[in-house]
Amino acid sequence: MSEQHASNSPGLRSWLGLLVVLGPVLLVSMDGSILYLAMPRVSQDLAPTAAQALWTLDSYGFAVGSLLVTFGNLGDRYGRLRLLMVGTTVFGLASAASAFASSPELLIASRALMGIAGATLLPSALAVLSELFNDPKRRAQAIGIFAAAFAAGFAIGPLAGGVLLERFWWGSVFLINLPVIALFLIFAPFLLREVSVSRPGPVDLLSVVSSSLGILMAVYALKHVAADGFSVLPSLIGVAGIALLVVFVRRQQRIPHPLMDFSLFRERVFTVAIITGLLPLAAWSAAAYLSGMYLQSVLDIPVLHTALLALPGALILTLTCIATPMVVDRFGKRAALIVCHFSIAAGLLLLLPTTISGGVGWYTASTCVAGLGYGISFAVVADTAVGAVPPSRAGSAGAIAETSNEIGNALGIAVIGSLAALLFRLQGPNLAQTLDETLQLPGLSGSVAHEAKSAFVLGLHVAVAVASLLHLALGALALRWLPKGRGEAEQPAADTPGAAVDHVGA
Repeated sequence: MSEQHASNSPGLRSWLGLLVVLGPVLLVSMDGSILYLAMPRVSQDLAPTAAQALWTLDSYGFAVGSLLVTFGNLGDRYGRLRLLMVGTTVFGLASAASAFASSPELLIASRALMGIAGATLLPSALAVLSELFNDPKRRAQAIGIFAAAFAAGFAIGPLAGGVLLERFWWGSVFLINLPVIALFLIFAPFLLREVSVSRPGPVDLLSVVSSSLGILMAVYALKHVAADGFSVLPSLIGVAGIALLVVFVRRQQRIPHPLMDFSLFRERVFTVAIITGLLPLAAWSAAAYLSGMYLQSVLDIPVLHTALLALPGALILTLTCIATPMVVDRFGKRAALIVCHFSIAAGLLLLLPTTISGGVGWYTASTCVAGLGYGISFAVVADTAVGAVPPSRAGSAGAIAETSNEIGNALGIAVIGSLAALLFRLQGPNLAQTLDETLQLPGLSGSVAHEAKSAFVLGLHVAVAVASLLHLALGALALRWLPKGRGEAEQPAADTPGAAVDHVGA
């Protein structure tokens, strides 16, 4: 740690600064899931096509995931607080535009702008925290709280949407962002300070374009192929996206000032931690989406009641995020990563006893057990990424962690969710592509509705079983691959990349 951080005891201003930063972070994650319950109202009001409805949900996550690396580095070079202020302002304006969008095209565009602004917030917020809290233990606690807010946003997004939709029109799910953003813009200049950065060299434009477009095109193609099968245009888009990502990776190894330092992935703990950022989010998003459909469409539970059933798991997830740094400090990251994957695997398997006639208890137990693992994943990934590098690279390291979260969230519904949809089409009555469309058909007999619900539950079971097996495999990999001992909890002796990496993987 450099000499400018000689004082290791954070004062009241640091904790108030953390509180101010948490507002935009909570909003960014909430807006990734808050539309899940609002889409039926949006469809009634704006009448989007099926493709437009998909882009309404996906444009936000695509924009966030594809631009995190770029904006993490821009913040490192030109000032994190400056980027936070600009990004928060744009996020507020885009939220207002989304709330009053009068057509599907305007809603998609404003949601994409929200995603672009959201990509400026997460890595810069993490980097600001690394400056507010210089002591490693205090920094880990602060990042744990940061991760808890980020995780809680994903979890409470549908709940907040359900409460608002009981009383107001669908645009209200975006307007709740504005008071939080206003408070941030008022207090941030007084509580946060601009970070003095020393990143040399200009931002490499080719790296920016290849990383952003490569991620966007690859994820789009994967989602399309998983949902609708192979076709020429999406496949070509996917190949082009992969080619751009290859160009990006190779270029980072040649240029003097890369956007992403791939040498960090030589350390096993860092690598497993970043994978832990991706896979649990994929499992969480798919399980949340499918189980929400199960509760509402199979068991006929009202939307607000469905949202309330997720509260116990959300509470455990949030508390685990806060407690994880203390556990890691005592037992090390290896133990935390192992527990993370095995608890998620066990939690997902608890969805297997659900049936078309009941399963609320199994659902609640599943979210509680898996919530333990999800909470560990949020906290460990963020702290590992930021702690693995010197302060000058905190934004870009945080971007790697958050990118793995966002891409995992996008891929969960695309791949795991599409597996369930495929099984529904193969095993169901073959009258419509989805369960809801089937149940809304006029003159539907009870036996056909029973067949459709049974096919959906089968798809749910296969999807969560596959996700559970993936977590069991990664947990076994962590058990065998990661070094034993608590050396990874030690801090680097110098503010150099090498020392920082030694901190992660010792």
